[in-house]
Amino acid sequence: MKFFADFHIHSAYSRATSPDMTIPSISHWSKLKGIKLIGTGDFTHPAWLQELKEQLIPVEGNLFKYDETYFILTAEVSNIYHKHNKIRKIHNLIFVPTFDAVDRMNSLLGKYGKLSSDGRPIILLDSEIMVKKILELVPDAFIVPAHIWTPWFSLFGSQSGFDTIEECFGNETAHIGALETGLSSDPPMNWLWSELDRLALLSNSDAHSPKNIAREANCLECELNYADIISAIKSKDRFLFTIEFFPEEGKYHWDGHRKCGTRIAPAESIANNNICPNCGKPITIGVMHRVIMLSDRDKPRNNRIPCHHLIPLTEIIADVLGVSKETKKVANEYDKLIHSWTELDCLLHIPYKELQNITQDEIAYSICAVREGKVDILPGYDGVYGKISVKRSELLLKRETLKDRQQQKLF
Repeated sequence: MKFFADFHIHSAYSRATSPDMTIPSISHWSKLKGIKLIGTGDFTHPAWLQELKEQLIPVEGNLFKYDETYFILTAEVSNIYHKHNKIRKIHNLIFVPTFDAVDRMNSLLGKYGKLSSDGRPIILLDSEIMVKKILELVPDAFIVPAHIWTPWFSLFGSQSGFDTIEECFGNETAHIGALETGLSSDPPMNWLWSELDRLALLSNSDAHSPKNIAREANCLECELNYADIISAIKSKDRFLFTIEFFPEEGKYHWDGHRKCGTRIAPAESIANNNICPNCGKPITIGVMHRVIMLSDRDKPRNNRIPCHHLIPLTEIIADVLGVSKETKKVANEYDKLIHSWTELDCLLHIPYKELQNITQDEIAYSICAVREGKVDILPGYDGVYGKISVKRSELLLKRETLKDRQQQKLF
């Protein structure tokens, strides 16, 4: 079976998360987006775990179901500890097959942090030791370092991360079979570093609200059961492709200093000794800079699992209409398209003529332009999201074409 999966989300029990991140809402939006399988997120939180146990129906293959959506048990933890003379802050995504495994896992993790404090709890335990303890307790658990380049909380983050996988995971490195690229990086950036060649690269939404589900996702071809899904993630033939943000839209792609409104390309930062040109204080080193520091190739390897860069549908519609994506106008156009197809269908492969029959011609054109990479890019930096939009020149040309057609109809 071919399907889309989004393994990393958060519940309403996580900080800065929408109260709409409930099981019915997650299931509803997964269906609209085109996600067949979604991670539960936050199984470490006692209240969310109780809701999961009450509302999800176990199905064959150690998965769970609500309505038409399949769920796989996942959680993200924030490991904070001292290693190699530095404070480390690493986020890790954990997969397990059953609620019994969750209960055992939570008994272990609860010794190192207060699980009820947040959906993504702080665990005062070295990542290497945690992996060893988890696999001793639940041998078929799967651990994936999350958003590996984010400056503040990640495996390779400039502020608290490591320079190699082995530095972090030591003797347990062989048990790390995949990495999550995060919103501010994409697979081609990661292909610049041979250190990562053996690893699968997952792309997930890290959604804190239902509308952000599937902003990044994975296309797999396998059976809908836990063991086959983990196997497919590690494979090169059943992991078909990923859906990606344009990495520049991520809020840590370039270097910068938010307080000064300073957005800086890595080359400029390096030339300026990573100092903000406006205030003279250190800048936040972003993902692209960090990739450049650690990579050992001039060009990405091209024999890897492909990816497709997309802009969320509401953002495309809002850009064309010149309004906020939260407006009724955007909702109306979005609903018309989603009535006929899923969002991922619209963004990936529905032909221009079919889109044109449902929505405004300029919106249909813009969806197809994004597929072709015809976008303008303003990179994100130091916690500020970047801006990706259909090329102004493309839109102006389309508008002139439409105007000419309307005038011709008058004569």
